[in-house]
Amino acid sequence: MNLNLSGHHLEITPAIREHVLSKLDKIKRHFDNVIDVNVVLSVDKLVQKAEANVHLSGKTIFVECDDANLYVAIDTLAEKLDRQILKHKEKHTARRHDESGKYPAAEQE
Repeated sequence: MNLNLSGHHLEITPAIREHVLSKLDKIKRHFDNVIDVNVVLSVDKLVQKAEANVHLSGKTIFVECDDANLYVAIDTLAEKLDRQILKHKEKHTARRHDESGKYPAAEQE
């Protein structure tokens, strides 16, 4: 998983980087096919904003969160991202077809 972390009107400190890495580690546990993650942290007056683009095999997921505290915005971002990736994983496994159910009429003859 490639991680690109950038800040808009904000300096990325090692503490912020470690917090983001620890929260995004949960995503790797749920889904292996994460190719690239782009996280943008920004400050607009009193609103702290966190955005993430996650490139999966076959899909791109975008999530954004706002809060007064940057760490809370990162936590909320990780939760939303986790839910969307689990939803994508469930859809992906539901679409997978195996040979057992393809030809039910041929087995009866």
